[in-house]
Amino acid sequence: MANILLVEDDLMIRRMLTMRLKMKGHEIGEAENGKLGMETAMAGNYDLVLMDMNMPVMDGYTAAVKLRQQGYNGMIIAVTASAMLEETSKAVDAGCDYFISKPIGDDFEEKIQRVLDGGEP
Repeated sequence: MANILLVEDDLMIRRMLTMRLKMKGHEIGEAENGKLGMETAMAGNYDLVLMDMNMPVMDGYTAAVKLRQQGYNGMIIAVTASAMLEETSKAVDAGCDYFISKPIGDDFEEKIQRVLDGGEP
């Protein structure tokens, strides 16, 4: 299965998503803010980064921009509570490949698998 980095400041959401993804056989790394997420992504070998967009220390938009500036070529999916077109565009402009809105639905694992298989969520 995949090696996924989950960058999420909300501990309960992080625990829930980690548990759900591990149940599907994925290896999960975690970071609680964009700065740690960026550092962890650059130091690791991840198939996918799930990036919350609104976090303390460094938001996901800034982290995605910095990752791309540093040459990170891996897949980044924005995960945020705002599904407005403006926020979606902002995430893509920052360097995210796709966007998944919160609240996380029952089909979350399927969306992740479609991306890992080369499709869109």
